[in-house]
Amino acid sequence: MKENKKSKKYLEIMKTARELFWKHGFRRVTIQEICEKAGVSKMTFYKHFPNKIDLAKTVFTNEVTQGMEKFNRLMDEDIPTQEKIKKIILLKTEGTDNISREFMEDFYIDTESGLKDFVEEKTREAWNRLLKDYKRAQEKGIFRDDFKPEFLLHISFKMIEILKDEKLLGLYNTPQELILEFTKFVTYGISPYDTK
Repeated sequence: MKENKKSKKYLEIMKTARELFWKHGFRRVTIQEICEKAGVSKMTFYKHFPNKIDLAKTVFTNEVTQGMEKFNRLMDEDIPTQEKIKKIILLKTEGTDNISREFMEDFYIDTESGLKDFVEEKTREAWNRLLKDYKRAQEKGIFRDDFKPEFLLHISFKMIEILKDEKLLGLYNTPQELILEFTKFVTYGISPYDTK
């Protein structure tokens, strides 16, 4: 199975599924649509994935893993704290690029498919690793020593509730804008900051 995961067709299915799920959510995207856009047959799809839910979970897990790897490389960089913070926000921007309301609803709110529980569990696992990284960063003097990383974990789960608020979502053109507003608010408050 490991060889299959590295095949060109497998990678094309993953890339296509991510693009379509981020843009249209899970429910609206069909296996047929993924296959057509990826240029693979349904037989090839089923060779790699038993169903669309398994594919969605694999895509999401892959995103979390890649995000953690990028974050760890960033934390190891020998650059000033302000530069690290800007790059953390850039990582968040890249991770939420082209994210749609449908994606947010299907992956974070809808309970029918089981994706919500899966996403919450994967997010919790990622945050537990991040807590350790933030604490190590505090020890190195990168972040304030009176900062409680657990606060970020708690409010990240509150963000899911915030994303259900249609009135608040309506203030922004895309869910990504709201997520980035939230991230910048937590990072900078309402103070001006250098965006360069």
